Amino acid sequence: MHILSTIFLKDLFKKQKETSLFGKWITFEHIESLFTKHQAVFKIQELGLSEKGRPIYTLKIGTGKKRILVWSQMHGNESTATRALFDLFNCFSKATNETLETILKECTLVFIPMLNPDGAQAYTRVNGNNIDLNRDAVSRIAKESKLLRNVLEEFDPQFCFNLHDQRTIFGVEGTKNPATISFLAPSEEETRALTNGRKQTMNVIIAMNRLLQKMIPNFVGRYTDEFYPTATGDNFQKLGYNTILIESGHYPDDYDREITREYTFYAIFQGIYHIATASTFKEYEAYGEIPNNDKIFYDVIHRYSDSTKDKAFQYKDEIINKKFVSKLVKVEEITSNSKIGHHEIVFESKKY
Repeated sequence: MHILSTIFLKDLFKKQKETSLFGKWITFEHIESLFTKHQAVFKIQELGLSEKGRPIYTLKIGTGKKRILVWSQMHGNESTATRALFDLFNCFSKATNETLETILKECTLVFIPMLNPDGAQAYTRVNGNNIDLNRDAVSRIAKESKLLRNVLEEFDPQFCFNLHDQRTIFGVEGTKNPATISFLAPSEEETRALTNGRKQTMNVIIAMNRLLQKMIPNFVGRYTDEFYPTATGDNFQKLGYNTILIESGHYPDDYDREITREYTFYAIFQGIYHIATASTFKEYEAYGEIPNNDKIFYDVIHRYSDSTKDKAFQYKDEIINKKFVSKLVKVEEITSNSKIGHHEIVFESKKY
């Protein structure tokens, strides 16, 4: 298992980061002009239209036998991976090195960098008809769900990357660290059996985790593998398309998720490179060593000498008058000291 050099990756990211994309509200208007700069090296096609008529594009590159399908912003308000993908596109368009050449020789890659442009515009999880695309894999009511399934069946990938954001509530079990990146090898049915496909998915996750443990040790978690009968990853895995779920989470003081974006880029790059270079995908046991996600965080906690008076707050992101606004909202009284605040204010003492 070849783990890439952290020095190489950091230098690459620094040079190729797509600086025109910043912040959590990323819409189709933000990425539309970027397709032109990549048309010389990618095959770019309009896959179809969203429920409200916005274009959905695919970018294809590589000539290898190993086929990989990658999509982001299935949930419109989860944009971290979209930014990371455009950083990756810059690498393929601008950089020349042996690592990238190996990927393009061994793999054929298809990217859908914004599956839900309507949800992205409104900054919502759901699409233009209030459908959660990640729970529409069976019924396929939404146009976007049909388009994704069409690509899946036509391209017939060996591996898929299903890219999401996760809430700031998640920490790494056994630590006081936020889960900056979390992985999941989805279950195929309720017993969560370790099928050959799941083991292969776990193998790729192990490679990504080993890289990240060199960079952000103990900031990586494992998302619950509870089986969701209508979920995209679970159903694709069940159909034989190994699906790697990456959840981009919180890093201390990184509410714009720009630091998380960087580690998402590293994870995707390592995962693709591992698929390109691995002759087998048998090792899977170490996947179970990744700590679980643990719901231990609030964004802000007010602490009092009488702990029954403690208060917790979460940021609520929304679009108001066409501007992105993030505001603190009180969520509950805290009756246990087991919860942690990303920021804590202690009253009735000298610590503030």
